[in-house]
Amino acid sequence: MDVPIWMRERSSSLKRLLYFVDSAIATAALLLAVFIYQRDWTRYYTYLASSAFILSLLVFRSYEVYRSKRSNDLLKEAVLILRAWAVIVSVAVFALFSLGISHRYSRVSLYSWFISAPLLLIIAHVFVRRILRSITPRGKDVKSAVIVGYEDLGKRIAETLLHTPWLGISVRGFFDDRHPESNGNNGNIHILGRIRDLPGYLGRNRVDLVYIALPLHEQSKTFYILQTCRTLGCEIFLVPNFYTYKIFNAEMQRLGDNIVLSFNPSVRGKRYFDIGFSLAVILFSLPFYFLISLLIRIEDGGPVFYGHSRITSAGRRFKCLKFRTMCVDADRRLAGLLERDPLAKEEWEKTFKLKNDPRVTKIGKFLRKTSLDELPQFLNVLKGDMSVVGARPIVYKELYDYYKETSGLYCSVKPGITGPWQTSKRSDTEDYDERVKMDEEYILNSSFWGDVKIILKTTKCIFTGKGAY
Repeated sequence: MDVPIWMRERSSSLKRLLYFVDSAIATAALLLAVFIYQRDWTRYYTYLASSAFILSLLVFRSYEVYRSKRSNDLLKEAVLILRAWAVIVSVAVFALFSLGISHRYSRVSLYSWFISAPLLLIIAHVFVRRILRSITPRGKDVKSAVIVGYEDLGKRIAETLLHTPWLGISVRGFFDDRHPESNGNNGNIHILGRIRDLPGYLGRNRVDLVYIALPLHEQSKTFYILQTCRTLGCEIFLVPNFYTYKIFNAEMQRLGDNIVLSFNPSVRGKRYFDIGFSLAVILFSLPFYFLISLLIRIEDGGPVFYGHSRITSAGRRFKCLKFRTMCVDADRRLAGLLERDPLAKEEWEKTFKLKNDPRVTKIGKFLRKTSLDELPQFLNVLKGDMSVVGARPIVYKELYDYYKETSGLYCSVKPGITGPWQTSKRSDTEDYDERVKMDEEYILNSSFWGDVKIILKTTKCIFTGKGAY
């Protein structure tokens, strides 16, 4: 069967359509369960169905249940569906009980939905596989391609084509000047020669597609290919090598007809989550705010809050709020302490913290151990200076002394109340280079569900007091 042109050219759109279909199936399973076991559809089921569709769309996309590299393993895909569905069920159950409306729903209908939906999804994926397999081109319908560039970008293109067989593109090999003698391969794809050998190869062999995946600075080689190969019967595609800029946390955007790279990536979805989550925490913890404030005032009569200068996105300064856990003249005492105690000075210069800090008040020790001293930072989040999850809040001295060449990357995001440093070792992390590395990895690999996992791990750390002082 021939592959429709729209499928070849819009494979990403096809994936989005499949995610939409999956979400519709999950929602339809709820409708079916209710009509079979209850036959009484109320507005509460409408709320649940609408929420389930949106949540399914987000979760299935996040778990990438149609990820191409898994396309040859149905079992792994089924496990991925079950994991994604477990998240959806957990969120749904938590919401129903938190909102106090669980009694509005039939237990039998819900249990039937929880069980039937993943089964229907797996069956649907089996049919999708069969359909895609049936339209996978064979023989004369297969287009042959070569890739110019044997670096990360070229290898990713080859991997995408290898694991998306229904596109009907067979990769013959690579052309590259830096690895001309290499016998390395990507699957069964070998290096066919240098770039100057490409015109001769195209003249001797039938090749339909040429993908140019060279670094941006090798424009002369790109021009050479365009000048010598456009009359040799093949279609030529240039794949911009923007992957390099990922190390700067860049995001591709459009400005009219122009493609631009933004080094201030869009965080609109993260911002909405930050606002909603912070409002919920503040409302829930208002009694703690009043009680802690009262205890701090009773102990020494000093101010309740303490604001220390930290760095947020674009290198701007802001006052990072905390409940005051130290004596009122803490800064003056620190200077004298570091002057008298060489070991304390060494520890401070290494970690910017003191494990046995004599300046901490009695109530302050408890607040630090439970991390309740950081509750006011949710006000910073509402103001827009911080995120719930992010890199560690640091001062300019730390940025210049330790982050150095990664300082621009750090300043591309907002610092977080919690983050990977808090869920792994928290204050136990003595190697500052390790702290920097954790921040860098978080910024480059952050995601919504990654943030959710960090929040859950942080909750565990708070109850165990791990690494806090």
